[in-house]
Amino acid sequence: MSSKAVLKDSLFYAKILLFGEYGIIEDSMGLSIPFEHFQGRFDVAQTGSETEAQFKSNRSIRKYVKHLKDMHFNGELPFKMDFVRLEADLEGGLYFDSSIPQGFGVGSSGALVAALYKNYSVNPITAEDVMIEENLAELKSNLAIMESYFHGKSSGLDPLICYLNLPILIKGKGSLDTVGIPVENAQSKGAIFLMNSGSPGKTKGMVEIFLERLKEEGFRKMVKTELKKHNDHAVKHFLKGEVKPLLENVKALSTLFLNNFQPMIPQKFEDVWRKGIETNCYYLKLCGSGGGGFILGFTEDIDRAKEMLKEHNLQVIYKM
Repeated sequence: MSSKAVLKDSLFYAKILLFGEYGIIEDSMGLSIPFEHFQGRFDVAQTGSETEAQFKSNRSIRKYVKHLKDMHFNGELPFKMDFVRLEADLEGGLYFDSSIPQGFGVGSSGALVAALYKNYSVNPITAEDVMIEENLAELKSNLAIMESYFHGKSSGLDPLICYLNLPILIKGKGSLDTVGIPVENAQSKGAIFLMNSGSPGKTKGMVEIFLERLKEEGFRKMVKTELKKHNDHAVKHFLKGEVKPLLENVKALSTLFLNNFQPMIPQKFEDVWRKGIETNCYYLKLCGSGGGGFILGFTEDIDRAKEMLKEHNLQVIYKM
């Protein structure tokens, strides 16, 4: 089978971290789900008639592959990749055809990493292999090493979600598992939605600010106690389909973020953020590292939330 035939079969979806942003760095629980509205796959451009986007994608992948080769020669890549086939495919016009917006917290780099690992690692760990927890941990570690190129440091979670296309529960202390989430209630007014901030965020910069803030005793204590408590309760209530206690904890999280996480919350959204808390109409929280990109929203009444946020185009991602 040709490389192109294999690549055509590989579709990778975006992801959304519903709970755990920043908290998982300090062993809070986390829950991340695939988001099929955005997707990416490898394709091959027609030589001599490639578009500017295809050319730029091919060029950026070449730079990335050079980085991975350097890691391999330095003994920093713990698995084998077929660089000969990969470079031949790049010469033949390989590019990543993706609708996943970059810098919006929904896994644009994760999808590319997942696609490269699946198509070009010599013996990739498969979705069937991860039924054994040690294999899941090894897969996450491999993907984290690959994704560090984009963010300076990576948990490996984003590419893991993109690779498996399954919800992942982070249980803390580096332990994780695949998990089922409650079936959506299509008739319900309760919903989780995305709101576009209008500009991308810079994950690396936001994470560096957070790590620096952790050196402050008061901030570190808040993250390890209040943030962890409400985050972990929110995860448990969501998985049980308990909407009211879920929203109580999301409100507490929204308040904690508003009071403690600048510049992760874009300044122009602070009033909108506060208004949701004060009216109990909706509660906003970060989607990924913040500073831009998408913002997550939770509401008991999506029609009312849409009316209050009519200047913003809300995208419902889950009915609860």
